[in-house]
Amino acid sequence: MTKSASDLIRTRISTRAFLPDPVSEAEIRAILDIAKFAPSGGNLQPWKVHVVTGAARDRLVAAVLKAIAENPFADEAELKVYPDNLWEPHRTRRFTVGEQMYALLGIPREDKMARLMNLRKNFEFFGAPAGLFFTLDRRFDKGQWAHLGMFMQSIALVAEERGLATCMQEAWTTRAKTVSAVLGVPDTEQLYCGMALGRPDRAAAVNRLRSERAPLAEFVAFHRD
Repeated sequence: MTKSASDLIRTRISTRAFLPDPVSEAEIRAILDIAKFAPSGGNLQPWKVHVVTGAARDRLVAAVLKAIAENPFADEAELKVYPDNLWEPHRTRRFTVGEQMYALLGIPREDKMARLMNLRKNFEFFGAPAGLFFTLDRRFDKGQWAHLGMFMQSIALVAEERGLATCMQEAWTTRAKTVSAVLGVPDTEQLYCGMALGRPDRAAAVNRLRSERAPLAEFVAFHRD
């Protein structure tokens, strides 16, 4: 039975454990061919997508892991994933979901090495056989970044509808220069993030994580008069 749009939005999660089963190029093309109908102001369709599978995926992962091994604390990001001095309630939300994830994984706060090794899985797409990277022309502004987000959400929902899963991975921003070099992204394009795409490992504990959402009263104002 096909899920409704409401069900897809509610059930989509950031999947952090995938099965090794391949996802065909035809499947990926079909998803993107639907997601391209995401809205964009003036119909600019500002996004670019770089898809990696097979040997290309493996070369990219190897290059990034090599860069991490050589300098584990390097930060190649041009964009901040989070603002400095994150304030409440956002700081607590971020802390809480992180602690919930590590609890499911059985990794205590004091085991820094285990947490770092888990973080490293981002750069292996959590085992997913396909990865997508999103870039924008540097001349675009905040409006086009919003449009890119709508496009990415569309990809995630179409994938969910087809029995696949995704994880939007801002962690890749910390290795943006390495990724851009390996993929041949021109200097005129700015890389935002990656997305893992594959079939979810439903037996993995980490995929039981369901992050909480704030009630409407915390973020909605109705102006009636």
